[in-house]
Order: sequence, then C-alpha cells, then structure tokens
Amino acid sequence: MAPLKFCANISWLFTELPDFSQRMFAAVSAGFTAVEAAWLYDSDLQELQRAREASGVELVLINSPPGDLTAGDLGLAAVPGREAEFRKGLDVSVKYARALDCKRIHLMAGRFPEGADRTVAAKEMEAVFVQNLKYAADILSKEGMTGLIEPINSRISEPRYFLDSPHHAAAILEQVGRPNIQLQMDIFHWQIMDGNLTQNLRRYLPIIGHIQVAQVPGRNDPGSAGELNFSYLWDTLEQLGYHGYIGCEYKPLGEASPDWLRAKHSTRIITLERVHLQASRSRV
Repeated sequence: MAPLKFCANISWLFTELPDFSQRMFAAVSAGFTAVEAAWLYDSDLQELQRAREASGVELVLINSPPGDLTAGDLGLAAVPGREAEFRKGLDVSVKYARALDCKRIHLMAGRFPEGADRTVAAKEMEAVFVQNLKYAADILSKEGMTGLIEPINSRISEPRYFLDSPHHAAAILEQVGRPNIQLQMDIFHWQIMDGNLTQNLRRYLPIIGHIQVAQVPGRNDPGSAGELNFSYLWDTLEQLGYHGYIGCEYKPLGEASPDWLRAKHSTRIITLERVHLQASRSRV
C-alpha cells in the first residue's frame, strides 16, 4: 500500500505569518511537500509564483472566489442570477491555478438567501449548480484541471450553505456527468452531518478527488481529543487505495500527537508534530 500524502492548508496553518508566500516556506520547514489554500486572490500572483518555485512546494488545491464575503456570499456556483459572476470568478481561479501549476479548484456552491423557503429555493439552486458545473467542466478540461464540490455542514459551521450532504453532492455529480468534476470529502463536515464515515468512504471513494481532515467537534488537529479515531481512518484510506492528497485544514492546538498514532504512522506524525510545535512557538 502506498503511504498517504498530506498537504498543509495555509489558510488555517501558519497564520502567524501574514503572507501566503511566507506560509509556503513555513510548510516546507514543517515537513510538508504540498499545500492547499482557500482564497489567494488578494496576493500578488508573481510573488506566489516565486515562492512556490523557490520553496519547491506543490500547490494542490485552491477555492473559486467566494463572491462578496462582507455581503454574506460563500461561493456563487449555485446562486441564481449570478452566473456571469461565477464565470468571471472561474476565469480568475483558472488564471491563478495555471500560473501556480495547481490542478484542483474547489467550486464553492454558496448559501441559501436569507429567509428563503429552502424547499422552493433548492430546486432552482440545484439547476443552476448543475449548469455551472457543466460549464466549469468544459473550461477546466482544456486546462487539465479538476473541479471539486464540497458538502459543508449546516448544523454548526454554515447553517445556510446549499450543499451540506455527501449524498446530495453525489446525486449532483451524477447529473453533471463529467469525470473532471469530483467530490471533495471534508471528514470534519461529513462526521457532523452524516457520520458513517467508513461506509461513506467505501461508497464514494471512486468519485472523491480530495480529502480534508480535522478533529470533531473542535476542528483541531487529528491527534487531539475528539470523536474521530484517525489511526483507524488512516488505515481505512490506505486499505481502500486512496492515492490523493489529504488536506490538513484545522486549527492547531500546538500539541504533539499521541502515541497510538505515532506508533503506526511515524512519518506522517513527524510532519504533524512539527506543525504543532511551530504553532505552539508562535503563541509564546
């Protein structure tokens, strides 16, 4: 079995450093060979290029532009009436991804309108989402890129997010029917919404293009106390033959990982411990 591959989410880790370019170097110093990020679009693209090339780090994933965060946007792919904005945002994300040699873009669905009747709004939003994803599939195919859709939990993190279920996401992907639009599995969100992680992994692995991890309920590092047994999950992913990256998208506590995880996975724990130690030092 091939060892699992981890990447640092530099929107969540190394946040004591103000620039994404600096966080790339910090990730390499912590033992990572790859990173992912949410929105890099306020950063100078040439500076990011220089940092990526100088550090030797691989950029695995970026998000599509969220829209206007101050106005309550969190993605536009499923928002009726804003298809043109979604397409412009897609062009921007493709520009950044191409320049940074990034092959995956998370196409964020967006939120239900405030006060909307969700039963009514959901039908229109799903139709818009499917149409936008088909459009994105054609654009990304020309670039050799993959689009991803991610269910985000609506119980704790994002009560109005349109896409909150792995089953709904899988049904949408079936409607889209394009191999370069895949499922992004965030174990934190899936545990909160649906649990049943083992069976969901087995069921949906063929359409999963990326995985992210955090402990539940605090969204902290995988070695911290919580609901999830990550040693078991690592073993399960290896046994199922998952070959993609696992994004470390969590709030580090600055703690070393416990012995039960270190014993079987010393290589990945060395990396995670360096992250925790660096995070701990930054808080001193």
